[in-house]
Amino acid sequence: MFKPEMFFDLSDWEHRDLFESVDQVWEALPIIKTYLRAKQQVDLADYFPGEHFLTRLTVIYQGERLEDHLALTPGEATKGHYRVSYKNQELEGAIVFYGGVTLSGKEISIGEGSVVESGAFIQGPVLIGRQTEIRQGAYLRGGCLVGDRCVVGHTTEMKNSIMMSGAKAGHFAYIGDSILGRECNLGAGTKLANLKLVRTTIRIKGDAGIIDTGLRKFGAILGDGTETGCNCVTSPGTLLGPKSLVTPNTTVKAGYFPRQSVIR
Repeated sequence: MFKPEMFFDLSDWEHRDLFESVDQVWEALPIIKTYLRAKQQVDLADYFPGEHFLTRLTVIYQGERLEDHLALTPGEATKGHYRVSYKNQELEGAIVFYGGVTLSGKEISIGEGSVVESGAFIQGPVLIGRQTEIRQGAYLRGGCLVGDRCVVGHTTEMKNSIMMSGAKAGHFAYIGDSILGRECNLGAGTKLANLKLVRTTIRIKGDAGIIDTGLRKFGAILGDGTETGCNCVTSPGTLLGPKSLVTPNTTVKAGYFPRQSVIR
C-alpha cells in the first residue's frame, strides 16, 4: 500500500483534507479540480472583470486593486524579500501581477506576498499560496494546487498537479499529473512524464503484487525533500520516497523507490 503518509508530512499542511479519503497516494489526482473549486478563497475574476490579458503592472492589497504610484523592490518572494510601496508606504503582503500576464477563466486565487511575472499563463481552477513566485513564461493549465513559498519557474508547465509548501521547479520543467512534497526541488529541464506510449493504464509494483492505478495519465510522486538533477525524466508511475536524489541526465524507471534512494 502506498499511503500519502509514506511520502509527505501532512500534520500541519493546510490542504491535508485533500488526502482524507485517499488510500493510495495517486488517488488524490482525479479529485484535485473538485477540491480546488470547493476551496477557492478569492477569485481573481472579481478584481479583473472581463479582463484576461493584463496590460500593466497591477497590485492587489487588502481587497483593493492598485495600478498607479507603485514602486517595486524585487527580491525573493519565497523569503519575503519582495517589497511593494504605494505612495511611499510599504504594502506588506501585496500580490504583484506584472503586465503581460494572462488569466484564463474563473476560479483562480492567489495568496498574499506572491508575484506573477510577465508572460505567465494561468488557467483555472488554480489555487496559489502565499509568497510564491510564478515566473516569466510559466504555464499553469488548470487543476494546479501550489503551496506557500513555491516557485513555478521560467517556461515551466504544470497540469493537474500539487506542489506542497517550499517545492520549486525553477527552469524548463514539466509537471503533469504529479505531486511534489515539501521542499522538493526539480533541477532545470526535469520532466515528470505522465502518459505511456502504449494505451494502457499505469500499474505499480507493490509488495502484494501489481496494482492497477486505473489512470491513463499519472506522472510522479516525489516525497518531501526529494531532488532531481538537471535534465532528468521520470517515467509515468514513478514514486520516490522522501529525501531521494536523482542524479543529472537520469531516466527513472516506473515503480517505487524507498526513502533516501539515490537513482543514477
